[in-house]
Amino acid sequence: MLFFRIDLNRNYFFISFKSRGPRLTNHTEEEILISVEEALALVLRSIEVLGLEKVDLLSSLGRVIGEDIYSLQDIPPWDNSAMDGYALRHDDIKFASLKSSILLKVVEDLPAGFRSSKVLKKGEAIKIMTGAPIPQGTDSVVMVEDTVQEDTRVKIFKSTEPGENIRSAGEDVRKGDLVISRGTIVGPAEVGMMASLGRSFILVNQRPQIAVLSTGDELVDVDGELGSSKIISSNSYSLMSQVKECGATPIQLGIARDRREALEDKFRQGTRADMIISSGGVSVGDYDLVKDVLKKMGMKMKFWKVAMKPGRPLAFGMIAGRPVFGLPGNPVSSMISFEQFVRPAILKMMGHQSIYRPIIDAVALENISKKSGRKHFIRAIVTCKDGVYYAASTGGQGSGILFSMVKADGLVILPEKATEVKAGEKVVVQLLNTNRVFAEKPGYP
Repeated sequence: MLFFRIDLNRNYFFISFKSRGPRLTNHTEEEILISVEEALALVLRSIEVLGLEKVDLLSSLGRVIGEDIYSLQDIPPWDNSAMDGYALRHDDIKFASLKSSILLKVVEDLPAGFRSSKVLKKGEAIKIMTGAPIPQGTDSVVMVEDTVQEDTRVKIFKSTEPGENIRSAGEDVRKGDLVISRGTIVGPAEVGMMASLGRSFILVNQRPQIAVLSTGDELVDVDGELGSSKIISSNSYSLMSQVKECGATPIQLGIARDRREALEDKFRQGTRADMIISSGGVSVGDYDLVKDVLKKMGMKMKFWKVAMKPGRPLAFGMIAGRPVFGLPGNPVSSMISFEQFVRPAILKMMGHQSIYRPIIDAVALENISKKSGRKHFIRAIVTCKDGVYYAASTGGQGSGILFSMVKADGLVILPEKATEVKAGEKVVVQLLNTNRVFAEKPGYP
């Protein structure tokens, strides 16, 4: 069979020559099988970053900061003690040692949170707690471990250098410094830093609402009646969990039956959200109606099929400026398609700069074979030993084996032209759950 392709106004005409003579068929661009890379690029070009909102400090954790954070004061605001010990003058103890201690008079006991009004004189010391402001006349602090106090006097067994054990004003941050840049993901350190700056509310990128819909006459919810021909709609919960893991807010639209009116009603409900995700009904069966319904609603289809396994049928387009993903109905296909396309889209929408899962090199622990033509995503168990990552498949790779995703730490990615990987060869792995991939040893230098 021989094919010729002609591109006329973004439509493709295929001519196939068979024994009965030539036949002309017309396929729109959305029906062409495109690469994962092309599909991802189309998705990301369609995604706009949401606006900003003001949230309280603790609610900003994990969000993307939408403003530059400057310091309005020095931190710390004044010189303070870095240790529990004695504030004193370097000149008074510069010859102190274990064999030749120096005796000073203790004129005050200064706890943290209080400031001394005294000006230290020659031969005097002030007992001081960590964080207390440095008294006037003091140029160093000796640790309490290097002293012995006897009533109102203290023996010093170690000399100090000027400034030793003193945290200087502005040592952490100077007034006017840019402390946290716009676009930074807020972690615990950023929360603590902003607290020290007195920021109780922060501007962050908005958290998108993502409508999630499952389709199919065979589906029931987790508490529904199974009967002899029904299955539980696990996709709804997997996808909503993936949405929440991204930091977005899922909206459960429930289950739509394989009826055009039912599907259209559910999709219209979803247009109130920032993005719509459906699973099922995007293949070529008699009851796979999602693509046609979305087109009837005015969806501008970007693509329909992707050269990947699992997950070839995948519709993506826009309705009223909102991105819509029609994911496959098989649970593994749905989850892996989400990882490759929906997750980066949601993260971009939230203002993230780094939107991809980590990629590592690993050693294959078994032979893997595949057909040429599609990029394969092999569910794998990832381990690390002596600084080297290893990957072994989770077993059966059927697109309906959800338990394989439970066991998977990552996805071994095999390119379109590859047909075989032998045990011991290097493979590329996309990590799914970095909280589960640990080294056996800390590996400190």
